[in-house]
This record gives sequence, structure tokens and C-alpha cells, in this order.
Amino acid sequence: MLADELVERWAFPSFRRVRRAYRTDGHVCGDTVVLVKPRTYMNLSGYALAPFQRDPAFDAARDLLIAVDEFALPLGSFRIRARGSAGGHNGLESIEAALGSRDYARLRIGIGPLPDDGTDPADFVLSTFDDEELDTMRALFPALIEATECWIAEGIDTAMNRYNRRGLKSD
Repeated sequence: MLADELVERWAFPSFRRVRRAYRTDGHVCGDTVVLVKPRTYMNLSGYALAPFQRDPAFDAARDLLIAVDEFALPLGSFRIRARGSAGGHNGLESIEAALGSRDYARLRIGIGPLPDDGTDPADFVLSTFDDEELDTMRALFPALIEATECWIAEGIDTAMNRYNRRGLKSD
């Protein structure tokens, strides 16, 4: 959802199909930005990074921001981090395996909490939002876009300081 919002906000061309992903690009804050949505199963997301890894100028710690859903964070909240563990997230585990590193920024977007009724985490993550949850997510997009633009223009440290200190609930 966030990638589609960014395309609209930045007036990027529509996503086009490439090998293992959908891709579009343009300029934001004076930088070339590429948005990628993997076409693989989540646990194979790292395959979408192969074209970037072939570029000797690519530095995942500087050039990569991965947006992921996170049921450990409340719906309507987010955290941005410079590095860290996958925390059991299959998509992040695939990315770490592809990169051989945990040094890349991640934007964890809260969709939780996971229900206490024994719901399988995979089923929960793949379920659709109800209308109220969708409204909560849509209300979060401006802050997510701001945080992403801050990361592009000012780097991960500034983005973390500016957006994580607000507490878990974003403004």
C-alpha cells in the first residue's frame, strides 16, 4: 500500500513488471529513487535485490529502505531503524540472506496486535483490513511519506530521531 501511495505522491510512472518484481523510479529530494515491490513469496523477497547488488555503487546501508508490516507494533504506528534483526519476519530474513548483512534501513509499519485467539501469524498478516483499520492505515500515510522523504533527504539518523521519538503512535 505504501509503495502505491509514494508513486501517487511523487508522480512516478506506474509500476512495470521486471524479473522478480514490479519497479518504478523517478526523482525525490534531488535523488534518483527506485521503488520495488517483489513479485515473489515474502520469504523470497531478497531475490528482488539482485539487480541492485550487481551495481558496485550500491550500498545497502545507505541506499536501501525496506518497508514491512509488523504485527508486533500497534496498528497506526511505525518505527524506522538503521539495522537490526529480522525478528522472525520471513521477508526480512530473505533480504538479510541476499545481502549477507543486517545493515539496511527498515520502516516497520504496525498492523498489530496479533490476536490472542491462536490465529496463525501468516494468516493474520495476509488478511485484509476492515474499513476502520483501513482508515487508520490511510491516516498514517502522510507520516510514513514524510519519514521516507526525510530518510532520502537527510539520512537514517535524522529520520530515526525525528520520527521514532514521537512514541509508538505517529502524529
